[in-house]
Amino acid sequence: MTALTGFKVIELAREPIALAGKLLGDMGADVLLVEPPGGDPARMIPPFFEDVPGPENSLWWWHHHTSKRGICLDLDSDEGRERFLALIADADMLIESEPAGRLAALGIDHDDLLRLQPELIHVSITPFGRASANAAVPMTDLTLMAGAGSVWSCGYDDHSLPPVRASDGQGYYTACHYAVMAALTALIHRLATGKGQFLDVSMHQATNVSTEGGSYNWLVAKETVLRKTGRHASSFPTSESQVLCRDGIWLCSGVPPRTPNEFGRLLEWVRECGLEEQFPEAVFLEMGAQPETCPSIADIGIKDEATAIFSAGRDALVLIAESMDAYDFFVGSQSRNIPSGIIYAPEEAFEDPHFKARGCQVEVGHPELGRSFRYPGAPYAMGASPWRISRRAPRLGEHEAEIFGG
Repeated sequence: MTALTGFKVIELAREPIALAGKLLGDMGADVLLVEPPGGDPARMIPPFFEDVPGPENSLWWWHHHTSKRGICLDLDSDEGRERFLALIADADMLIESEPAGRLAALGIDHDDLLRLQPELIHVSITPFGRASANAAVPMTDLTLMAGAGSVWSCGYDDHSLPPVRASDGQGYYTACHYAVMAALTALIHRLATGKGQFLDVSMHQATNVSTEGGSYNWLVAKETVLRKTGRHASSFPTSESQVLCRDGIWLCSGVPPRTPNEFGRLLEWVRECGLEEQFPEAVFLEMGAQPETCPSIADIGIKDEATAIFSAGRDALVLIAESMDAYDFFVGSQSRNIPSGIIYAPEEAFEDPHFKARGCQVEVGHPELGRSFRYPGAPYAMGASPWRISRRAPRLGEHEAEIFGG
């Protein structure tokens, strides 16, 4: 039994909400994916299996629709709406990202549905929220990321270069994670009260929250953060963190120490590597390792001694990284509670031993092809709430006979 076993979710297929349905399905919910006649256009998102375009070959589709069953319904027809309402009658949740006003025009919006099923949790993901003055403004993932501000914080120290967009779909993914968290919270509320509710999720607001200090710096201090290569954007200068290791692989050398224990562990590592003699700044690590002389991070750039101590922490990490292979540094830093990361290509990350050990490779069967494929596994590990991919993505209309009979 998985975390959401026994709960039924109806998903109206659209690209922005696909990940939310996958997360719920992989947690055990019975997710029924409702596509329009002819299929969701997202079935044609590349790349394709064996480079052959087709509605059943999209690897994007394969990944985003695991653990779902699939049917086609024409919601513009009376018969399609009747079938949809029959599905809603015993559903626990509806998730959708329909254009503004579409469901209301069809007479199947949240007020209509809650009268039919008072315990229904209706999750709507829209670009700016249902009640926003911008509700009907067109949007793509790119414009979403740019408008919400996160792209401003992504890029390089060289500001003659434009900002760098996060990987394709990041704005949608961010909104989907907030939608799932809200839906699970509403589910807990329903278990306690027996009442459903409507959840209005704004993609713009969800993505804006992910700017971390970017928005708050502007709102509170009226300061604009500056892009930094491989590290947090900030309104003040910070030391470079990316380093080329002995084996020619780049990595982000980690979060420098901030507490006496952290400075002490780093100083010990410098000594273990035999680097103390060529690192005169070790004296500042010793100062950081003492509670009475370890400064506050708020003093960086204000007090010279504090700046020197924190700079020594960063410089020590870079020196160690240059002296060894990237993976050895990664293991060494993580074992000392110093977060760091190798700069991998996606396929390299998928094969990393650390990811494999966490179960991030899952075999998913494709009976129609007579074989299985390795998929990315769960993005989290919950010991008391088992997770699994229960089936590959549905083929077009695959479960209509199962759902409707005949």
